[in-house]
Amino acid sequence: MTKYAIKEGWLTPARHRPSPHCDERPDDCAIDLLVVHGISLPPGEFGGSWIDALFTNTLNAADHPYFQEIAGREVSAHLLIRRDGEVVQYVPFDRRAWHAGQSRFAGRERCNDFSIGIELEGCDDRPYEAVQYRVLADIGTVLLKTFPMLSPERIVGHSDISPGRKTDPGPYFDWTYFRSLLVAQA
Repeated sequence: MTKYAIKEGWLTPARHRPSPHCDERPDDCAIDLLVVHGISLPPGEFGGSWIDALFTNTLNAADHPYFQEIAGREVSAHLLIRRDGEVVQYVPFDRRAWHAGQSRFAGRERCNDFSIGIELEGCDDRPYEAVQYRVLADIGTVLLKTFPMLSPERIVGHSDISPGRKTDPGPYFDWTYFRSLLVAQA
């Protein structure tokens, strides 16, 4: 049994850092897709407060040359799972986070409308941590129970819904291992 629960759209326990980069979902739009992302800021570096700053619109462009390219972007995710397994929530699940951008799944565009976005602190050229897989599977199990239209087959990578534009969570994300953890909890 998992230790996570959802109360009024917020995951507990998780650190909550509300993002201004979200809005209402369209009426009568059921959540039926979970999108797994990978992020590191600056690219290839882990830890620090940069991801929080990006998602909460407080990233200072002067803090790193790369930040000059991305400061001011209005992006967010519902959750971030850090390398050590810490979970941060930026947007409640009942609201639309701005994580997918131009995207398409099963013939439907605008995946932000009907999806939950979970970022893993990582990058395309390094393996993710075992604890990140365990936490993702724990949270995935809770989401599957909470949102009846969501299924294991509807858990995809950002690269699956934005091919050619996005590569995350990348080739080092072990889908077989993740799915085995998810099935073991069902």
